[in-house]
Amino acid sequence: MSQNHNPPHFASGTPKVVVTRHLAPTVEARMGELYDVSLNTSDEPMTRKELISAMAICDVLVPTVTDTIDAKMIDGAGDNLRLIANFGAGTEHIDLEAAAARKIMVTNTPGVFTDDTADLAMAGIIGVPRRIREGVDLIRTGRWTGWAPTGMLGRKIGGKVLGIIGMGRIGQAVAHRARAFGMEIAYTGRKPLPAAMESMLGARFVADVDDLVAEADILTLHCPLTDATRGLIDARRIALMKPGSSIVNTARGEIIDQEALIEALQSGHLVGAGLDVFPEEPKVDSRLIKHPNVMTLPHIGSATVEGREASGEKVIANIRFWADGHRPPDQVLTALVGG
Repeated sequence: MSQNHNPPHFASGTPKVVVTRHLAPTVEARMGELYDVSLNTSDEPMTRKELISAMAICDVLVPTVTDTIDAKMIDGAGDNLRLIANFGAGTEHIDLEAAAARKIMVTNTPGVFTDDTADLAMAGIIGVPRRIREGVDLIRTGRWTGWAPTGMLGRKIGGKVLGIIGMGRIGQAVAHRARAFGMEIAYTGRKPLPAAMESMLGARFVADVDDLVAEADILTLHCPLTDATRGLIDARRIALMKPGSSIVNTARGEIIDQEALIEALQSGHLVGAGLDVFPEEPKVDSRLIKHPNVMTLPHIGSATVEGREASGEKVIANIRFWADGHRPPDQVLTALVGG
């Protein structure tokens, strides 16, 4: 879709900004200094009705991944709404086509959570083969009887194949970390990385997803949620994976067919999984929670003080650029503006 190279200038005065969730105190304080801001101090996700009301009165909406902003809501938004400054990199919860039709600019906050999410992915890449979840449970339930030569045997990750689906910023950061653990890096994506980058990461491109999942000892997901990636890891592809392999997902829960994943875990085809995201958050299937070698985490890939503050600062910068009549640095989609 075409982008507007002359984004609409904020008319005059102080922009009215509605923030849908509680942000870092330093970020909220700075927003209060700069804008006429309405904050969600309770941090309860806004209802659809509350979002519609907010979109009717504000110049700028600052939503998060927990807010679904669909076409009907955008079509009914007030005429003053000209910027949706998303807190977070993902924008699948916003109907970008509808925003374009209404000439509403959309921005996000890419890059700030790269290292944080990669670190958490590594926790799963290491923790599942080494049965960390099961070991913690042994201690907490008082069932540990002491060290034994054959007790709690896991699998080493050095020399194993790490299959990475999605080799953007986070995928590359994971590859960099995993290489230090002696893993063999194979990846797939829309296109291969430059040869120099592949050499630096010790990574090789596998064009076909089926081929990648079939050779991976551990599969880690770092692709965005799109129509093409929804259900990408389905029952057929899980069946292609090696017996005793595992999956780590810090991307979006809907990328995996959850029922197929649970079946493979219960049958023992997959030895375990590290999951930070789920298809019906905050609901987590009890079968995943009960499995001894599934690390279930509450969507904390980006949950660091530093990352969340940096994301808030990007939101502020995007709003300031827009209000001053300039293109925001993190523009995702700008509506076409005529005349």
